[in-house]
Amino acid sequence: MFGLGKKRSKLGKWLDKRGMSQSWLAKASGVNRNTINALAAGDSEREPNTRTIKKIVSALKKVDPNVKSNDFFDI
Repeated sequence: MFGLGKKRSKLGKWLDKRGMSQSWLAKASGVNRNTINALAAGDSEREPNTRTIKKIVSALKKVDPNVKSNDFFDI
């Protein structure tokens, strides 16, 4: 089961709700897996730059065309 007992960010919760893996997002977006893991876990020390956010949102739009960056990130 995804997300069991883990602290999760909005991004992590979105992935969990859809049964999608962080590995999938890393491959689909071209963003380093460690970065995806930190962002999904809600690591407050990791703030993604604009380029990373664009890559992640672009990959997520393949699944849900209505997602926006502010659904996941405070920008």
